[in-house]
Amino acid sequence: MKAVVFYERGSATMEQVMAVYPRHKAFLDTFVEKGQIYGIGPFAGRDGSMGIFKSREVAEDFVKNDPFVLEGLAGKVTIKEWDDALL
Repeated sequence: MKAVVFYERGSATMEQVMAVYPRHKAFLDTFVEKGQIYGIGPFAGRDGSMGIFKSREVAEDFVKNDPFVLEGLAGKVTIKEWDDALL
C-alpha cells in the first residue's frame, strides 16, 4: 500500500528553506532514483507540501532523514497509508 506524507508549513523563512533545499533535493533524488517516490512538492500558496511514496516504511525513512525535518524547518508531519484505486 502506498503512503502519503503531508508537511505543514513551519515557521522557517524562505531564506532558511532555500539554504537547506540543496541537501533536501539531493536526499530526495536518492528516493527518485530507486523508484520509491511517485510525486512530491508544495501546495499552491506554499502552505505545506505532500509526497506519495511506495510504502509506509519508505515514507517513514524519508521523513526520519529529510534535512527539512532534521533542521526543524517543517511543521507538523503526517503519514497516511493510501489505497490507490487506480493501480
